[in-house]
Amino acid sequence: MTATAALTPTIVARTPKALLHDHLDGGLRPATVVELAEESGYADLPATDADQLGRWFRDAADSGSLERYLETFSHTVAVMQTPEQLSRVARECALDLAADGVVYAESRFAPEQHITAGLSLEEVVEAVLAGFRAGEEEARAAGIPIRMVTLLTAMRHAARSREIAELAVRYRDDGVGGFDIAGAEAGFPPTRHLDAFEYLRRENAHFTIHAGEAFGLPSIWEAIQWCGADRLGHGVRIVDDITVDDEGAATLGGLAGYVRDRRIPLEMCPSSNVQTGAADSIAAHPITLLKTLLFRVTVNTDNRLMSGTSMTREMQLLVDEAGWTIEDLRWATINAMKSAFLPFDERLEIIEHVVKPGYAALGAHV
Repeated sequence: MTATAALTPTIVARTPKALLHDHLDGGLRPATVVELAEESGYADLPATDADQLGRWFRDAADSGSLERYLETFSHTVAVMQTPEQLSRVARECALDLAADGVVYAESRFAPEQHITAGLSLEEVVEAVLAGFRAGEEEARAAGIPIRMVTLLTAMRHAARSREIAELAVRYRDDGVGGFDIAGAEAGFPPTRHLDAFEYLRRENAHFTIHAGEAFGLPSIWEAIQWCGADRLGHGVRIVDDITVDDEGAATLGGLAGYVRDRRIPLEMCPSSNVQTGAADSIAAHPITLLKTLLFRVTVNTDNRLMSGTSMTREMQLLVDEAGWTIEDLRWATINAMKSAFLPFDERLEIIEHVVKPGYAALGAHV
């Protein structure tokens, strides 16, 4: 099956999916936000009807500004401050992703944002990990197994990155796959956190860096050359180092060539990038050009609540608006598994025994 017309929503929904870039606090069920706010006495929600609240999150995130987009998280973080709240959100995350056909997922969150009610950073991490394990067990019992890994994020405008990096190393045998920094890029370069990245390299730990989303090539260059990132969160602005002539021939600049040659994974999030103004549309999103040029492209959700999205929806949009085929989806999924923060043998097991057979059953060339 190579014709886009033959790639129906039913088939896309059935594809095995691998997700590398998904924020736990950006993926809550609207009904859960409403319930947790009521239980905890949080009175600042813009709506208390679940459907209305879901629409508010999507509309507020459609501003075209990363800074405005990030403001929506104040409401989700507010209802993720106790062990019970954190475990519930993590459990539901695992179940929702499994129901969407995701077989491997890395969900990231910033522990430092969940301590206002008195939890320690360790208690925050342990509550989330417990929720993921519970969700995995329920999904397995329902016949839709998923492997959940979490990444610990430090906020790039704060000064706790070394502490969070140490936390990631401390819990790496318990379900923490690596480290990340996130938040507004402009004015907060990754080099502010060199101490954390140097520590992670000494500890042989994995890390990714949000770079090249709202800021340009310097952010990507610093993330790779100064900080040594294993992957790039978004990385969409790498397209600024690529020139395409009138005949469609592409010329790569030095940085773009380096990223492609080194097979540095790009954690691309099409709908989110359109919302924040990093891309004009799904059809014009650089992910398709980068796929054609054989960059290590992966497809991700970023924030399922704010974008009103899922992995199935992101893939379907690429099929409908950018002409992707089932082979393209399979290729991007294998890219993600190759780039996962898992031991090599575990990555290979999922590729060979889950992803490839799953796509073969749907008619993709293996």
